[in-house]
Parts: sequence; C-alpha cells; structure tokens
Amino acid sequence: MQKGENANHPKKGSQIKVAPIRELKDIKAIKKLLENHPTHYALFIVGINTNLRASDLLRIRAGQVRGLKPMNEIELKEKKTGKARRITLNKACVDAINRLLASKNIEDTDPIFQGQRGTLTVPSVNRLVKSWCKAINLRGNYGAHTLRKTFGYQQRVRFGMGLPELMVCFNHGSQRQTLEYLCIQPDEVKNIYANEI
Repeated sequence: MQKGENANHPKKGSQIKVAPIRELKDIKAIKKLLENHPTHYALFIVGINTNLRASDLLRIRAGQVRGLKPMNEIELKEKKTGKARRITLNKACVDAINRLLASKNIEDTDPIFQGQRGTLTVPSVNRLVKSWCKAINLRGNYGAHTLRKTFGYQQRVRFGMGLPELMVCFNHGSQRQTLEYLCIQPDEVKNIYANEI
C-alpha cells in the first residue's frame, strides 16, 4: 500500500457493487425509522420511487416541487450525462416532499435535501443509506446507489415491469446490463430451474 492510500477505498477503475433493498418489510422498516425526520424520509421516498442518482436527487430545488400534485413532472439536468430528464413524481414522493417543505423554511432556490451543515453530498447520502440499512439489521453492501437500484428492482420484481422499459429508464445499452445492475439476473436464472416439467 502506498503512502496516503486508504485500505478501505477501492482501487482506481474498480467498482463497489451495492445491492437494492429487496424485501418490502425492510423498506417499511426504514420508512418507520425515518418517519420523524422529514428530510431523510423524503430523501428515501423520492430515492426509491424514481430512477434518479443521488447526485441528481440533491439538485432538486424547492421551487421545482412546491405545489406539485401527484404524477406531475419536474425536469432535471443529469449531473453524469448532462442530459435534461423529465421525472414524474408519484403520490408517495409528493406527500413526502410536501411534509418536508412544511417542516422548515426553504427558499425556492434552495435544494430541498439539506443537512445541518448545508446541502447534503453524495458521500453523506452514502453514509445515511448505510446507517439506515444497518439500523434495521439488513445484511449486505448498501449505499447511495441502493435507492435507485431499489426502484428498479421493485419495478421489475414486485410490479412486473418489463426489461425494455427499465433499460430505457436507466439509460442502459442492453437488457443484460439492466438485469446485472438490478442484481436480479442470478435470481431469475435460478428460478428457471424450479419450474417442473
């Protein structure tokens, strides 16, 4: 190990894979854990109900979401791709955001997800998600990207959304990439063997 290197940090070019939250009971447990913290609750709810990366969640401004009704859209410029993206917010998102906006005075130009020291950062979201999962004794590797993966996983497994739609949603180049991203390919392949002929 070189001087100044962090033994816990991945090597340049490598990836750390985080898992989606698979079980509905675990999602409910985290909601319960966060119910008295409007900022964290809204971050979790919007995170698992949209396909936004943490960096894009943190760019949502109060003026974009104030007065929204369920199924209204907001437009964001993705930080990673630079592309404009329209996102539809369901009732759970709108309710959580309205609760957050009612809990504190946030100017229209301010990001809605703020911590004690100002706007949250992706590393702080990463730490929060890890702490929420740890608090409910969820085993595995979790982080900021877990929120987005949970959205896709639940859309596929619980609601039966097709791979072509999810592939477009995540801007992936292939259905295989989407299956791998959502950590469901091994499960789906394994389930084939359970089918008795």
